[in-house]
Amino acid sequence: MRDAAYGLTAAGNAETITVQDVEKQLGLMERYLNQLPDRLFSLGIRAALAIVVFLIGTRLIAFVRRLVRKALERSSASTEAVQFLDSAMKALLYLVLIFTILQLFGMDAASFATVVGSVGVTVGLAVQGSLTNCIGGILILTLKPFKVGDYIIEDTNKNEGVVQQISIFYTKLATVDNKVILIPNGTLANSSLTNVTDEPERRVDLLVGISYRADIRLAKRTVERLIKDHPLVVQEKEIAVYVDSLGDSSVVLGIRFWTKKEDYWKTRWEMLENIKYAFDGAGIEIPYNQLDVHIDGGGTPGQV
Repeated sequence: MRDAAYGLTAAGNAETITVQDVEKQLGLMERYLNQLPDRLFSLGIRAALAIVVFLIGTRLIAFVRRLVRKALERSSASTEAVQFLDSAMKALLYLVLIFTILQLFGMDAASFATVVGSVGVTVGLAVQGSLTNCIGGILILTLKPFKVGDYIIEDTNKNEGVVQQISIFYTKLATVDNKVILIPNGTLANSSLTNVTDEPERRVDLLVGISYRADIRLAKRTVERLIKDHPLVVQEKEIAVYVDSLGDSSVVLGIRFWTKKEDYWKTRWEMLENIKYAFDGAGIEIPYNQLDVHIDGGGTPGQV
């Protein structure tokens, strides 16, 4: 009887505890539902403030960037430095803006620093290429292997064009047919490249073939006269016309002279055209590949 009574008492206590737990959970849920409108209203206010702060912040960032760019330009800073500092400042200001918005949602500086520190290693491994490009950009600005407006050839992948912009991660090139190439700064800083327009003058090298029957001396005098008469040729520098090689069907003349870097292509094209007209007028033949077929008639009749 005692055991039965003890069992009934234990069952009654378990039922009482279960009812109490349910009543407690219901009370917590009721309290949460009562507070939910206030929490949603507070969250909506914070979201609206975040949108307002973002819109105002982006406009302030653009305004500050314009002021800094104008100040740097007035201080005679190089175009490369202005572009690089502008892109770096943009990244920093947007980071500050994001931190300000997070503060509206209750994240303090200590929490933000903890989060940044906890994910720093992972992010560092993920963006190590970007860090390399950033360091490469700093090296480019410091060593100045090229500047905005130079025509460069990146020797690794043979990308080439006029440098338009040097940003924090990439360098932008414009090709001669107006395509845009983005090359990581790390690639440019760690590989060889050719700066075609670093010097004010550039040498033009031409190869022109003439017939073996042509007068080599006459051909050389004709080319030399054309070079001396051309207004874009730098007469003070080396001018050379010489026999470069004896080809299969032509004597190849080598031609060298100098011009301003901005006149390189114009001078090259005009000189090639002038040489063609001058050789035609002087009777100097420019040969082309041709095939001569000789039939031997001394064989046995009936055989091919």
